[in-house]
Amino acid sequence: MTDLADRIVRYGELIPCRTAFIDAHTPGSDQKENFTIIGGGVSESADQHVHISIPHGFNIGAAGQPPKCRNSLHSHRTAEVFFVLSGRWRFFWGRWGTAGEVVLEKGDIFNIPTGIFRGFENIGEDYGMIMAILGGDDAGGGVIWAPQVIEDAEAHGLALAETGKLYDTKAGDALPEGVAPMVKLTEAEANAFPEPTTREVVGGYVRRYWDMVALADKTPCPVIGETAIIRDRPGFEVSLTTRGSASDVMQANPRPTVLMPVTGHWRVTWEGGSTVLAPGDTMSVPEGLAHSAVPSMTGDAALYSIVGTEDEAGLTWTG
Repeated sequence: MTDLADRIVRYGELIPCRTAFIDAHTPGSDQKENFTIIGGGVSESADQHVHISIPHGFNIGAAGQPPKCRNSLHSHRTAEVFFVLSGRWRFFWGRWGTAGEVVLEKGDIFNIPTGIFRGFENIGEDYGMIMAILGGDDAGGGVIWAPQVIEDAEAHGLALAETGKLYDTKAGDALPEGVAPMVKLTEAEANAFPEPTTREVVGGYVRRYWDMVALADKTPCPVIGETAIIRDRPGFEVSLTTRGSASDVMQANPRPTVLMPVTGHWRVTWEGGSTVLAPGDTMSVPEGLAHSAVPSMTGDAALYSIVGTEDEAGLTWTG
């Protein structure tokens, strides 16, 4: 019998970090909650709790925010994919966040192009949650902040060291001796970041939930991958399974499979065990373990699956 309890993270048991990033004290961003579900993520805080530390070739995290709370402009060196679990979210990008924007709702997915500044805010009326997939085991080595974000943070008592760690000067912390502050991008460097148009970004990197559900009526819909509806090779593949395309035939993958329900309850079965996943739960199925996932109740049911590939985590693929 295979016990997978330590590879299941329940939504209601997620442990938040409220000091994960440099904008944790900046008004408008100071109510964020960040969650590291699988892998080390890109948190800059020693307070971040990692639920599953097993390397997968990618990271799984989440951000929870009340209405009108935003995440500041930053960039990544590897993939950053979000899907909306709850709420209504505005994603924006560009040097000052004005190059373009898109509003996403439950189930929608966004493979944000690497190498651009991006941010997001909850524009709904209730607390909202977005789930994240970050490329690579080390998620590209950290976050690149727009210069004004670091300046705003310093004005509110947070300093970022060259090591990528945060220090709260208002709490009496100081950078250790011999450790320098993080070097900010120059204006010329920051202004050199691309500013793609809304048409370029939404057309190439955003897919709507109900369109994917329609495409997954008979077989799972490949969402991100070399031949998927978002063509990319970020070091992992994403697919969406619905009631119509779910199967009780057990299959195994040579790499760990991460299961993340969006709607409905899903019964996952493997040799010697089974469990039911609800929206917001995350399960890591070990490599080589045959398993199946089917809806356990009536009603809408959709499940994202993420599997690592042999592709190197890096810039968004344009081939």
